[in-house]
Amino acid sequence: MVSRSLLTTCIMMSFNQTGAMLLFVALCLLMAPVEGYLLQPCEPVNETVSVEKEGCPKCLVFQTSICSGHCLTKEPVYRSPFSMVYQHVCTYRDVRYETIHLPDCPPGVDPHVTFPVALSCDCSLCTMDTSDCTIESLNPDFCMTPRSYVYDY
Repeated sequence: MVSRSLLTTCIMMSFNQTGAMLLFVALCLLMAPVEGYLLQPCEPVNETVSVEKEGCPKCLVFQTSICSGHCLTKEPVYRSPFSMVYQHVCTYRDVRYETIHLPDCPPGVDPHVTFPVALSCDCSLCTMDTSDCTIESLNPDFCMTPRSYVYDY
């Protein structure tokens, strides 16, 4: 009689552990697609950026709209040297260009710098004309020269 209750207890424990494991796996499978929806979508966001120019003694730091957010990507399981993988990044769709005046530039140095302002964004291939496509880049507000701040531009 003792061995039968021990066997029953072992079966119940196995079932409980297996049931808990199956429930955990099922929840993981159900929640995986949700993770992509919880990430910030690709859209214009306000960001502090900096501009500087050779010959001008100061870096100007200000707020503008840039594209930022998550784009769905696919990484192949098997990589072939004959196929190219193109990853989509969050980049500009529609832009407006604005020009800013850098302070204290000496005579003979053009103090104007033109930069893109994001009006709308899209997940597409990276274009080096308007986007930083490097793996590790500098922060957008990085300066090599002393800073000068403009809070609303």
